[in-house]
Amino acid sequence: MADELGHRRTRHAVVIGGSLAGLLAARVLSEHAERVTVVERDRYPEGPDARPGVPQGRHLHVLIEGGQRALDELLPGFMAELRELGAPKVGVPEDMVQWQNGRWFQRTPATAYFYTGPRPQLEWLVRQRVLADPRIELVEGTETVGLLGDSARVRGVMLRERGADAGKEPRALEADLVVDASGRSTRAPDWLAGIGAEAPHEETLDTGLAYGTRIYRSPAEDPATDAVGYYVVPNPAQVYGGVVLPLGDGRHLVTLSGLRGDEPPTDESLFEEYARKLPHPVVSDWLAKAEPLSKVYGFRRTANIRRRYDRPGRRPAGFLATGDALCAFNPIYGQGMAVAAMTAVALRTALADPKRTPTTRRVQRALLDASKQAWDISAGADKKMPGATGDAARSGAMDKVTGWYLRRVQAHASGNPVVGAPFRAALTLTAPLTSLFAPAVARAVLFDPLPETPAEPPMRRGDA
Repeated sequence: MADELGHRRTRHAVVIGGSLAGLLAARVLSEHAERVTVVERDRYPEGPDARPGVPQGRHLHVLIEGGQRALDELLPGFMAELRELGAPKVGVPEDMVQWQNGRWFQRTPATAYFYTGPRPQLEWLVRQRVLADPRIELVEGTETVGLLGDSARVRGVMLRERGADAGKEPRALEADLVVDASGRSTRAPDWLAGIGAEAPHEETLDTGLAYGTRIYRSPAEDPATDAVGYYVVPNPAQVYGGVVLPLGDGRHLVTLSGLRGDEPPTDESLFEEYARKLPHPVVSDWLAKAEPLSKVYGFRRTANIRRRYDRPGRRPAGFLATGDALCAFNPIYGQGMAVAAMTAVALRTALADPKRTPTTRRVQRALLDASKQAWDISAGADKKMPGATGDAARSGAMDKVTGWYLRRVQAHASGNPVVGAPFRAALTLTAPLTSLFAPAVARAVLFDPLPETPAEPPMRRGDA
């Protein structure tokens, strides 16, 4: 069979992993395959509840605008349905009290919006929409233990029911295309080695960032503020972070972060004390008036990892990687769900391209390209943090120049709308990073004086 995906009719496609990236990939593949099977290790809960296979699911998630647009393209009307479920919509900088690099952001009218409802709620809605398609079959409680085929082509997967006797023989499931969406802990390198193929080179960058999260019931309405959330952004000189965002129904998610050696405690009695490490007590003051509703959940696996399937190597046709199995980011930047959706859009575009044959390598390159800007943002910021390790942590001469310029961009974005709007558009993946070098932005960054910003937290819109 020729190495073509999409133009030649695919009879059966298998997606390994049924989280957001896997479900959205299945949605796209159903437009090209006669049958799509999603293989998921977990058994899904009936409703919008957390599940073990998404260990980061209890922590803070935001759906930025790049992801909103992609989800509406893949699942028309999706954002309207998410709003009907009560997912809070937050406008920035208007709705947030934000501290970054020693400056409080002016709470000017919002130029970007994100949604802050629980991750399980969003994933449940995607699951309902995707699995309603009769061409998509779900196999739950089953893990992938290997690939069928050889170094030239993948021809399916080997499956074993979870909890089965270790001596039980796995069963084969043949497929014309296999997509790995099993997350950052993917075992694809072992699977590929098992059929005589090469694993991709992994680029890594790890700051040792760790965070702890707890749900609180919001304090009683406070006439002193109209803010819906708070954000203290860490930087190389001040490594502690804190964020408070609404979940809906009067609940807020609070996340505190620090670096290796001084991680946020999961001990409930020490969690709020850790918030005093932040450079201002605004988060501590909020916590003192709020009611805790959950235990503290910790998370430590925050390294940036990019697997370079686009580079030459002995790799089989008919095998693709997507989601965190392809490119995983430090979750603190809130890009993961958006990139999962945007990568699925890239998959759709590549498979439907009437001018270029969608070979495995070409499609895989398109998927990686869809995650490039998020990687540049996450890895670019993390490589400046103290103690960052990994082969992607190295800085070159141009990094110093662009780093100086981008620090100026951040400083001006705190109060200059000429810079602030494109800055937020780039961060929310709705405009390219090159927009930060547009003439009007560059003039403001290089020649305008730094804007005046509030000396204290702007607790109400318009505070100076």
